[in-house]
Amino acid sequence: MAAETVFTNARVVLADRVIDGTVVIRDGRISEVAEGRAAGGADLEGDWLIPGIVELHTDHLENHYAPRPKVRWNPLASVQAHDAQVAASGITTVFDALRVGMDYDAELTGEDMRRLADAIEAGVAGDRLRADHFIHLRCEVAAPDTLEVFRLFETDSRVKLASLMDHTPGQRQFTSLDHYRIYYQGKTGMSDEAFLAMIDRRVGQAAQFSDPHRMEIAERCRAAGIVLASHDDATAAHVAESLAHGVTIAEFPTTMEAARAARDGGLKILMGAPNVVRGGSHSGNIAARTLMEHGLLDILSSDYVPFSLLHAAFMVADDVPGVGVPEAIATITRNPAEAAGLTDRGVIEAGRRADLVQVNLDHEVPLVRSVWREGRRVS
Repeated sequence: MAAETVFTNARVVLADRVIDGTVVIRDGRISEVAEGRAAGGADLEGDWLIPGIVELHTDHLENHYAPRPKVRWNPLASVQAHDAQVAASGITTVFDALRVGMDYDAELTGEDMRRLADAIEAGVAGDRLRADHFIHLRCEVAAPDTLEVFRLFETDSRVKLASLMDHTPGQRQFTSLDHYRIYYQGKTGMSDEAFLAMIDRRVGQAAQFSDPHRMEIAERCRAAGIVLASHDDATAAHVAESLAHGVTIAEFPTTMEAARAARDGGLKILMGAPNVVRGGSHSGNIAARTLMEHGLLDILSSDYVPFSLLHAAFMVADDVPGVGVPEAIATITRNPAEAAGLTDRGVIEAGRRADLVQVNLDHEVPLVRSVWREGRRVS
């Protein structure tokens, strides 16, 4: 007989509406969704029940692996610590972003990234992880070693997403050198003289490497069936370039012009949940909430704070006119799942994976009470 679990007395968030209802799970899949209470089963006490969150871009793993300058933590322990925080935030599917292409002063190397990828593989193989983990390669196309590091991942089937990034100062995310100075010198403590020399070096590297690296990585990803994302597009020309490379996701467009061009080109638009929670971009670019108000935001990403996804989604449902709870929750569940080609999750309906999150909203900050992946409680 199939193993069965019943959740009842829940505010169930479906694709198009919210019901006070019951969800039945059999063998890790949702078998039934119905309005009203069931006679038996687990009473969720009127809490929200949403699909498991799908995270496409988190840089959070590196913080566990390199928690202090010159400190390297055990890779598997780092992955497990990251995974625990991810799951406790309601994330049941996560694309761990690993950087490909290192800054000239970066402490981490391509070998470090491969070490973390191997630890993810070990964690999955040993059933040590709560969430379902995939890999997102953050390809810094202006870096000299981008292709060399990319080759370390070419046979890794867990790589499902790659983004084409260019953080060269003076364009895209850092059009304003004042914002770049605040960000970079605040992060590194670099002197003004060293800062200016670093800008000259990076601009020179971009002129040499950005275009050929962008083209080759896009070609390799298309051949391998890896979903491609752009990053920090600022102009319609940037978006046109992205479309020419086969990009389907526009990550963090920095202007209304770029966001409108992305929508016109059929791209899914991703913005940072911390941007929503904080009320704006730390780089001085367009606010995620502004794009949401104009119907130009499809997906939220936690970027550097895993819990920000759930927090931002309920903030959007409360604050943005015309966006209800189903639409807001879709930005962290259905929409990212579909953008990544994961059609078995992201929605509460019969036949989908039983990836579910019980959320209490008695306070302005949501509280994750329980998380299930394929019907098994993981947090």
